Amino acid sequence: MSMSKKNNSGSGGLVFSTDPNFKVEADNQESITITPGEQKLRVAMQTKHRAGKIVTLVTGFEGKQEDAEILGKQLRNFCGTGGSVKDGEIILQGDHRDKAAQFLLKNGFVKTKKI
Repeated sequence: MSMSKKNNSGSGGLVFSTDPNFKVEADNQESITITPGEQKLRVAMQTKHRAGKIVTLVTGFEGKQEDAEILGKQLRNFCGTGGSVKDGEIILQGDHRDKAAQFLLKNGFVKTKKI
């Protein structure tokens, strides 16, 4: 007979509390995507740790991962290149700083800084 361990993720590992006024606080606060006009994005070129390949990094995006993925896809389509979104950074293959900055400004990201 195998014994399975039940995982009760709703309590965050809390088993019991003797405090009658204790309330479990939810850690499920979703990040809210800031409007494009309030985003402070930086567009930079980098070759470090990429076997000498040039990539364009768009950093500073604040919000949901899904929204970063959508913006990354729009940038890749506009620049006509490949890339990905990792750890809040949008990575475009090649030097597309001018095109990426142009796209971001055209779509309301007014606080875009090209490095």
